[in-house]
Order: sequence, then C-alpha cells, then structure tokens
Amino acid sequence: MPWNFDNSYFRQFEGFYAPWQLDRPASPSLLVWNEALARELGITPPQDDASLTEIFAGAALPPGSNPIALAYAGHQFGHFSPQLGDGRALLLGEQITPTGARFDIQLKGSGRTPFSRNGDGKSAVGPALREYLVSEAMAALGVPTTRSLAVALTGETVVRQRAHPGAVLTRVARSHIRVGTFQFFAAHLGADHVRKLADYAIARHYPEAAQAANPYLAFLEAVMDAQIRLVAAWVNIGFVHGVMNTDNVAISGETLDYGPCAFIDSYSPQASFSSIDANGRYAFGNQPNICSWNIRQLAVALAEVIGDSDEQDIARANLLLDSFPERYLAVWLEGMRAKLGFSAAHDDDAILVDELFAAMQEQNVDFTQFFRQLGKVPEAGPQAVSGLCADPGAILPWLEAWQSRIAREPMPATERSAAMNAVNPVTIPRNHKVEEALAAAEDGDMAPFQTMLEAVRYPFEVRAAWAQFASPAPASFGSYVTFCGT
Repeated sequence: MPWNFDNSYFRQFEGFYAPWQLDRPASPSLLVWNEALARELGITPPQDDASLTEIFAGAALPPGSNPIALAYAGHQFGHFSPQLGDGRALLLGEQITPTGARFDIQLKGSGRTPFSRNGDGKSAVGPALREYLVSEAMAALGVPTTRSLAVALTGETVVRQRAHPGAVLTRVARSHIRVGTFQFFAAHLGADHVRKLADYAIARHYPEAAQAANPYLAFLEAVMDAQIRLVAAWVNIGFVHGVMNTDNVAISGETLDYGPCAFIDSYSPQASFSSIDANGRYAFGNQPNICSWNIRQLAVALAEVIGDSDEQDIARANLLLDSFPERYLAVWLEGMRAKLGFSAAHDDDAILVDELFAAMQEQNVDFTQFFRQLGKVPEAGPQAVSGLCADPGAILPWLEAWQSRIAREPMPATERSAAMNAVNPVTIPRNHKVEEALAAAEDGDMAPFQTMLEAVRYPFEVRAAWAQFASPAPASFGSYVTFCGT
C-alpha cells in the first residue's frame, strides 16, 4: 500500500483553508528518510530514489493528496492575532495506516501560501534537521510528539541571518488542529462552526467525549488532561519548548513545533533559550502555568457551545479549569516518583522533590546526569552523584532523606536501579552536540547527525560510542540561544 489518503478535513471544512500548490524545488535531493516510520504508516516508497526525492522535496504530489494551507489564529506571547495560518507548510492529506489510524502528512518549507504575510515560506536545513532529530528523541523518550518522515534539500538558498541551504521537512501528526484553530473559528465564524469543529475533533481524537452529558465540556477536560500529561513529561526530562503560543498547542496532546526548543543542562526554572522570548514567558519552570493559560483560551473559544444547553455548564467549566494545579501536580509527581525510584505515593514526596531541586539549582547540577546516577547510590554510595555538585557535601543531607524514603519501600537495589534507568535517560539531544551536528550538515557532512540520531533513538542505553552525548556542554560553549528558523 503506497499511499492511502482519506482527507476528511479537506472535505468537511471547505472555505476554512486555502487550497494551494507547492513551489517546485530547483534541484532536490533526499537528506534523511525515516523508513521505520514509513512502515508504521503503511507507506511503501517508490522503487527509485528519484521518485521518493520528488515527493518529499515537494516536486511531485503523492496520489490522493489534496494540498491545503490551514487557517488558524493564536495568542503569540500573550497577544491575540486573529489571522495566522500555515505560512510555510502545506497539509498533503490524512494517511490511513494498516491499523486504521489517521495521521496528517504535512510538508514544511514548501513555499509561500496565502498566510505567509512577509515570509518566504521556506525553511533552512538546520531547523528541518533539528525538528527531525528532536522529535525522534522525544518519541524514544515516550513523550507524545509529532514525528518526522523525511528531510529533503531543495537546491535553493534561504537567507535568515545569513544564507543557508533550503530544505523541506515532512511532518507526521495525529492532526494539526490547534487551540488556535478553535480561536480562529470562534473569532470569525461563530458558535455553529465552533461546534462543527469540536464535533470533528471529538470524533477524531476523543470519541468517548461524545457519550458525555455535555460532549464539549468533556472535550475540554480531555484536551486539558492531555496537555497536562504532555507538559509534565517535558518538565520531567528537562525540555523547554520555547514558544508555547496557542497556535502551537495541538488538541491531540502532541508536542508541536520544534523551533526554538532546547534541553536544560543544569537545573534552573528560569532557563529560557529562545531569542524571541526576551521576558522568559516560556521559561522551563513557567511551562505548567502557560499550559493552564492556554487551556483557558480554548475554554473561551468553546464557551458558547459548552453553555448552549445548560448555563450551569459554564460554572462547571470554570471549576474544571480551577482544578488544573491539582491535576498537574498529581501527574507531575507520578513522573517524579518514577524518576526517584518510588513505587508508592507518600504525602511528603512533593517536599522532598522541592528540596532536591533547590539543592540542584544551588549546586549547578546537571539535570539528566543526576537522575541517571541516583539509582547507583544504594550500591555505589553518595559519590555516585555528589561529584556532580560544586560542593560535594551539599547534597548529602538530601541523599540521606532520599535513602530513608526508599527504605520505606523494600526493594532490591538492582531492581530499583533498573526501574529508574527505564525512565531516566543517559542520552538527550544535548544542545552543544545538536549545534555541532547541524553545522556539519550545513557543510555537507551528515555523519555527526546520523550518529546523534542513532543515539537519541535509544536514550536509555549505555554505549561507549555514545558517551559524547551524555555530558553537559563545556564552559566554552557559553550561553545558548535558539531561533525559530522562520
């Protein structure tokens, strides 16, 4: 089965997207191809590489596709923009997999669309490869995410701060319906269209909500819980999304848009890397608060349809939104207990975690290394992690408290260590190694990228060849700044 498109959004929402054609690339070549993902999607590639290249560079359309640029609105850094949309991306269609699952296939960097405003609609090779690499890492870490199917060079030059090779990324998502999509429908089209979009999103992502007394309130709750699980997963692996605008919040609960993303080395709630987030709105420690804020914007867009049959449902929606902190804390703590080797919940766990993070921040401790090494302490002693601290003695009081806590749950040290190693990665996309790989790729050397890609696909495995990806950046790396690439 080469392609199996069934383009339901194209059929049901005519007039709320722009049918469009891709720019034909000057001299395309295929750079990266995700064969394993293609098999999951049921996509059998053409026998010749030229045909594969043409499709993923945008030179030819796969059969059954209906390319469209999606319209949406969004709060960008807190300010509402009623008209945004896919300014450099085209949704080719919805691939139905052999198991019956539905996934959007989208090309990013394929040229200008009616929503491009002053942009050129293109992508440089660096941002395309970054999204491919980090989305594959997130999938391997068990974090809900969009995926990347291919990156192809276009043979063109894209100018940002300087000239770069142009590229097209093929993104795979459960859908591209965003909080911003609902905001667009609410701002321009009214309650009937919001209801139609909500019915579609419920059927596609949360069919159980259709059976609720108020399906739209149940939908809001389902999206909120999905976003809570997502952001808690980000925080528990030290990921900073960098641009949590409502147009980057997927209704499906997947990580969407890997523009200015980064991973923290040393723990800091204030960690912010994005060049366009000068005030730290989307800093590492603020991500749960922004998640809550974004869900409230979805609730505003849904308000008319939520309260249509029963005015009391608006009050119920407000109570639901007010429950966000409690729900988030429960999910986040569940993840932290796993990272710390706890198999049961105790009332003082949150206090112990807060004390750990205070000590880590004071001692400039590497986030990923600390949790990976912590499982060794019962057998190897405190030195397994104390050497990561600026003052090795400073962490000892917390380690004593942690060992008293795990003593309340008798478990062989090797069993606890194995459980912790299953959730605490050795390898993440370290920022300095990502930049090295992308710089080499721009110069035509894909070997560093391919080596790092292989390592991040097996984040919990220890291999000598991957030791370079397990250490934080050297002091010479300096302050890290990321760019959205548009």
